[in-house]
Amino acid sequence: MDTTPMIDIKDLSVTFNRGRKPVKAVNGVSLRVRPGEVVALLGESGSGKSVTMRSLLRLHPAGTTVDGSMTVDGRDVMKLSKKELGNLRGPIVSMIFQEPRLALDPVYTLGRQIEEAIMRHAKVSRAEAAARAFALFEKVRIPSPERRLRNYPHEMSGGMLQRSMIAMALACNPKVLLADEPTTALDATVQIQILLLIRELQKEYGLSVIFVTHDIGVAAEVADRIAIMYAGRIVEEGMVSDIIERPKHPYTKGLLGARVELAHGRDRLITIPGAPPDLADMPPGCAFAPRCPQASDPCRSRVPDLVRQAGDGQVACLQYS
Repeated sequence: MDTTPMIDIKDLSVTFNRGRKPVKAVNGVSLRVRPGEVVALLGESGSGKSVTMRSLLRLHPAGTTVDGSMTVDGRDVMKLSKKELGNLRGPIVSMIFQEPRLALDPVYTLGRQIEEAIMRHAKVSRAEAAARAFALFEKVRIPSPERRLRNYPHEMSGGMLQRSMIAMALACNPKVLLADEPTTALDATVQIQILLLIRELQKEYGLSVIFVTHDIGVAAEVADRIAIMYAGRIVEEGMVSDIIERPKHPYTKGLLGARVELAHGRDRLITIPGAPPDLADMPPGCAFAPRCPQASDPCRSRVPDLVRQAGDGQVACLQYS
C-alpha cells in the first residue's frame, strides 16, 4: 500500500477577522489521509470540522488568516495561483456540501450544472458531457435519470438532491472527496442509503475521503479512522475500532456515552455538561477542562499536546502525556 499521504495537513490554523474579536476556528490541526482511505472528522457544531475542509479548497472569505501547510496529491494548496486552484477543484478535490439546496444554482437544471463542470475540466462537447451526466445519475441510482436531469433543484426531494450532489462531485473523476455532513438533513432511512452509496463509490473509485459528521455512529459506518475535534483542535485520533472500543479522551468518552442507542435501560441519557467555549475568548489550558469530570489544576493552565499512543492512535490529554 502506498504510504505517501494523499492529503497532508500540518499545523493548520484559521482565524476569521471580521467580527468584534478575531475568531480562531482552527488551531494547529495536523491530519494525514492515505490514498483510498476514509477519515471521519467528528465533533460538535463549531468545533472546526467544516472550516478545516474548506481550507483544503481555499473557500474562506476575504480577511481570513490561514497559517500552516496543506498538500493534496503533492500540490501545495497554499501556494497555488487562482488558475491552479481552479484546476484543483473538481479534477483533484471535490466536495459534497451539507445543504445541496444552497450549494446548487436554483436557476439551472441539474443536468446543465453537471455538464458545465465536465466541460470546464474535460474539454469535451456538450453531447459528451450530457452522456456522462446521464451515466452519473445512473451510477448514483436516481430513477428516470433522463427526466431528472431536466429538473431544477427545487423539484427534487432531499435524498434525490443529495444523490445529484454526489454525482456532481464525481463528475470530473476526483482523487479526493470532501463530504461535509451530507446526511444531516435527511431522514434515517435515506441517510443509510446515502452512507452506503458513498462507501460503495469510494471503494469503486479508490477515493481518499474526509467525512465530516457530529454522529459517531455515522463515522463508524463509513470511516477507517476517526479524528475527534473540539474547539478547533484534534483531541483524539485512531482506527475506528480503537476509538469505539477503547476511547481515551474524556470528550470522546462523553460522545460515546451520549449515544441514544446506548441509553436503553437507563433512566436518563448521559450528556456532556456545559457548552463548547467561545472561540473568540478561549480559556487557558485545555479547552475541554471546564466540562471535563477528570480535570485537575494542570489541565486549566496547560494546553496538552497530541501524543502518539500504542498502535496508530493519538490523544491530547494530560493523563496520557
